[in-house]
Amino acid sequence: MSENRRLNAPHEYGFETRTIHAGAQPDPVTGARNTPIYQSTSYVFDDVDHAADLFNLQTFGFMYSRLTNPTVSVLEERIANLEDGRAAVCASSGHAAQFLAFFTLLEPGDEFIASRNLYGGSITQFGVSFNRLGWTCHFVDPLDPENFKNAITPKTKAIFIEVLANPGGVVVDLEAIVSIAKDAGIPLIVDNTLATPYLCQPFHWGADLIVHSTTKFLSGHGTSLGGALVESGKFDWAQNEKFPTMTEPDPAYHGLTFAETFGDFGFTMKARAVGLRDFGPCMSPQNAFYTITGMETLHLRMDRHIANAQAVAEFLDGHPGVAWVSYAGLASSPYKTLAEKYMPRGAGSVFTFGVKGGYEGGVSLVQNVNLFSHLANVGDTRSLILHPASTTHRQLTDEQRAGAGAGADVIRLSIGLETAEDLIYDLDQAFVAE
Repeated sequence: MSENRRLNAPHEYGFETRTIHAGAQPDPVTGARNTPIYQSTSYVFDDVDHAADLFNLQTFGFMYSRLTNPTVSVLEERIANLEDGRAAVCASSGHAAQFLAFFTLLEPGDEFIASRNLYGGSITQFGVSFNRLGWTCHFVDPLDPENFKNAITPKTKAIFIEVLANPGGVVVDLEAIVSIAKDAGIPLIVDNTLATPYLCQPFHWGADLIVHSTTKFLSGHGTSLGGALVESGKFDWAQNEKFPTMTEPDPAYHGLTFAETFGDFGFTMKARAVGLRDFGPCMSPQNAFYTITGMETLHLRMDRHIANAQAVAEFLDGHPGVAWVSYAGLASSPYKTLAEKYMPRGAGSVFTFGVKGGYEGGVSLVQNVNLFSHLANVGDTRSLILHPASTTHRQLTDEQRAGAGAGADVIRLSIGLETAEDLIYDLDQAFVAE
């Protein structure tokens, strides 16, 4: 299971050590040092009583890979450890992780509040698809935390933010929003995908739940889809009557109450035992294996990502074909102070800038680069370029795109690990070719 077992307390191991060792042990049968790919659908029970205990959630173990898998479990423990969380559950994608979080929290008629500065797919998921389930999302401008407070109603069950927004590079005031959520007695859910636990630790600031698209920086090589939901273990689900899914008996488990039975990892247990059980968005063991491998170099990759991003952003900031650059690492950025507070190691490597040629100029630029790859992903070793208005945010209205930081002139870059001078050259020649 994904219960976070720390490495040989009382010694406090460093982040770099934990990216390599957390959650993993040599294979007990073969002695293999790398975590094997346990490509199995199911697992043999010790006896009838053991089987019954597993199905009744009276013991932990492996029975069916939709719920638990040994390879995936290592990844869950590693992510929980790096986030300093209590437990984690992995899913087939970042959107699947978000679904598990809200399915576990909400009932038909419930509401939640989200920053309007989100990945376009999340805006559609929250604003369109979730409506079909009876869940209502209210989007607010995150630059003024009071907007979250003003949007709270008796039906509000959560606040959702990206600590480093995709694609706009907006850094939110995490501490201020945490305070608002706590005063309202509701959890704060933070998408930490772009920052990663190497740059930002939302639980240290009081967040309650974290979601990741592990597809991005955690995997790091553009090979493996996945998502993760992480629980801090510190939210009191019984503090009010807002969360009956956690505090009332579950009929599928003979009246078991998740918050009472599992305590500080009850939320992830419910997401697993009900969400994964009934909807099945589980992570494959092979994708878990690739992500485990990728995470072993997370700290090294992020340092290079950030150094390259800083160099490219500074180049673009002075380019005649660029109207503006939104990168929190620039001295001119309105988010620099917040970035230094919440991400002291650096402002990440995904940012946006505006092309003076508008929509047509953006389309032309992405067609003229050679080294940058034009595709819909971030967090790869390779540098990536995208025109959100014609791709990831195409389904949104002009107003929604502008609010999300994906206007007609916006180009999103995900800076990889190449030689910085080569990336600058490629962008410069693409401007000339317009």
